[in-house]
Amino acid sequence: MTSPPRPLPRFPADFLWGVATSAHQIEGAVGEDGRGMSSWDAFAAEPGRIRDGSDASVATDHYHRYARDVALIKDLGVGAYRFSVAWSRVLPDGAGAVNGAGLDFYDRLVDELCAAGVRPVPTLFHWDTPLALEKAGGWLERDTAHRFAEYTDVVAARLGDRVDRWITLNEPAEVTLLGYGLGQHAPGRRLLFGALPAAHHQLLGHGLAVQALRARGADGIGIANSHGPVRPASDGDEDRGAADFYDLLLNRLFADPLLLGRYPDGIAEMLPGPVADDLALIASRPLDWYGINYYQPTLVGAPGPDAPTDFAGIAIPPEMPFSVREIEGHPRTAFGWPVVPDALTELLTSFRERYGDRLPPVVVTENGCSYDGLDDQERIAFLDGHLRALHRALEAGVDVRGYFVWSLMDNFEWAEGYTQRFGLVHIDYETLARTPKASFHWLREALREQRPPGSSGRP
Repeated sequence: MTSPPRPLPRFPADFLWGVATSAHQIEGAVGEDGRGMSSWDAFAAEPGRIRDGSDASVATDHYHRYARDVALIKDLGVGAYRFSVAWSRVLPDGAGAVNGAGLDFYDRLVDELCAAGVRPVPTLFHWDTPLALEKAGGWLERDTAHRFAEYTDVVAARLGDRVDRWITLNEPAEVTLLGYGLGQHAPGRRLLFGALPAAHHQLLGHGLAVQALRARGADGIGIANSHGPVRPASDGDEDRGAADFYDLLLNRLFADPLLLGRYPDGIAEMLPGPVADDLALIASRPLDWYGINYYQPTLVGAPGPDAPTDFAGIAIPPEMPFSVREIEGHPRTAFGWPVVPDALTELLTSFRERYGDRLPPVVVTENGCSYDGLDDQERIAFLDGHLRALHRALEAGVDVRGYFVWSLMDNFEWAEGYTQRFGLVHIDYETLARTPKASFHWLREALREQRPPGSSGRP
């Protein structure tokens, strides 16, 4: 397979290019410098939870090798690095005493990024709830939202003088549905629709965190929600109804409260207790930008005896009012996900149509794919296709301000362990050597072509 044609279409001169990672997937150093245990540490220790039986105790050892990783980011030529702060590294029990050594690590990382001319974009929560809080109920409990706001204030007080763009939560839908609903991710609960309080409490935590950040003088605040087009398996009423409900869960459960100040019909009735005051807080401080993580569209049909009971390794219980089907006719990643770049254009334009002037500027906070090998021509084709699709959304009038590739490097891919490689940089898990892949070099050249003469392409 040969590299796609170049150059890419021209993006705006101030368009923000970045790469993304998360703390639990790359840092390692689980037992060092006072870090507390997280829900994912406990989950990975349970037999059978992780596909290859691994854990993230070492991961890519970013905690000790962050300087060379920042050097790779600088060499790539992107303007921003999206990383996450491990809550339990800063507050080992999720609340109470601050672990100074943990904060010091992020202080050093931010300084290293600034010295390299790379904008730091911290995500405050990327799935790794402190274990002490999880044992007390985690995001099923309202108290966790308040503890999250306190933790946010601690981080903002230390890093806020150098950070001008913040992400509160990453993919709360996955935490809710996979972690509390289906038991496929930490904390491994299988509550089905009893998981919906976790959705509301994460949104409340977001609202309280925004309040804490604003009190510290922060702006540039966003969230990273997972979204994708949902297509019915047929024109039949049952399939359309199932697809509409799945769309509520994936695309509206979190976006509607944030952008419209209300839950969609069909969801609000399932939430416990009155939520009106909380919704006012969640939407009262408008986002400065809205982050969208996009990987694939979803084909959805009605449940039934002949419907699939498994999708991408995730068991779909028969009690769910939908079934997820395979999308045919497209190439697939090593993860088995269909590669459909046009669906990114569809997603972005549909968000503009649905939310109108309530939708702030958009940043694609994750987009990427899993493929093996150093000569990863398939990843090059994936990125090329999705960047062209992103440009078509810009031409259609969607206010897109940035794009982050998932991921900078191969890493611990949650329940898949080390079986999937999403990185632009290859990690040898025996030696921890970093080797840029063909896609790294392709993207570096593509970004050079985007820069105006004499520009570094960095903020």
